[in-house]
Amino acid sequence: MISSLQLSKIVLNALETSDAAQQKALTQVTTGRQVNAPSDNPAAAAQEVNISTQMNYCDQYLRSISSIYSELQTADSSLNSVVTALQRAITLGTEGANGTMSLDNRATVAQEVTGMSQQVLSIANLTFNGHYVFGGTANAQPPYVSDPTVPGGVAYQGNSNVNSVEIETGQSIAVNRPGSALFSASGANVFEALHDLASALQDPNSTTDDIGQATTEVRDAYNQLTSARTFYGSTIDQLAGAEDFLNSEKVQLSQQQDSTIGVDMNVAATNLSNAEQARNATVQAAGTLSGMSLMDYLSSMAR
Repeated sequence: MISSLQLSKIVLNALETSDAAQQKALTQVTTGRQVNAPSDNPAAAAQEVNISTQMNYCDQYLRSISSIYSELQTADSSLNSVVTALQRAITLGTEGANGTMSLDNRATVAQEVTGMSQQVLSIANLTFNGHYVFGGTANAQPPYVSDPTVPGGVAYQGNSNVNSVEIETGQSIAVNRPGSALFSASGANVFEALHDLASALQDPNSTTDDIGQATTEVRDAYNQLTSARTFYGSTIDQLAGAEDFLNSEKVQLSQQQDSTIGVDMNVAATNLSNAEQARNATVQAAGTLSGMSLMDYLSSMAR
């Protein structure tokens, strides 16, 4: 006969084994993972950590791209309003330079051009998420301020620097254009050009040549602005390409993660059922242990 102590140890060991198998199978069914602790498969667990790190980087870059994308679209849309205003100014200047416009009409048109300058000033001081978009890297204060001592009456107090953001590992892109390249470039200052056109239209002593020259200034500013503005379209396209790549990378990493630590749910369910049956058999056998020999016990477990 085996002792009660021996039987107790046998039963406890059998229960611990079946409980562990049942718990492992249940965890796999619940999580959909075959590796839920490093001890389950150290090599796979280490590989999964690396995959998760890469996926986190993808998510981080995608969040950055989303924020940058919104700012670039906002800036580009605002610049489109400036382009429209300058096109209108060129049209008005051309009409004023043909000699058929009366002085009263010229004064009215001059007021409209002056209003355009105020509109452009407002856009040049565009803010996004609490910073000024067109100030270069000096984006904590308005980049443009009224200043009657400078040509055009508007002074730039930003800088010519650009911000760069990493959108993929090892790849950074510039994400802004300073106002000095858009509104106040040398020889193509939007504010100065609009001011000169309004002055030429308003001054009764101005000749058609004077108005024509001022209109040419506006056209030069328009050409500079539209040329510099292409940065936004090309950068938006580049961000869209990076976003597609990162999303594709995430899909591949997810598939790799699933093949590394994922579990076949059919197999996991079968393992859970088998573990539950084994535990039930152990509990049932334990109820018949009294007075049983070791050989009898082992025989009962085999049935």
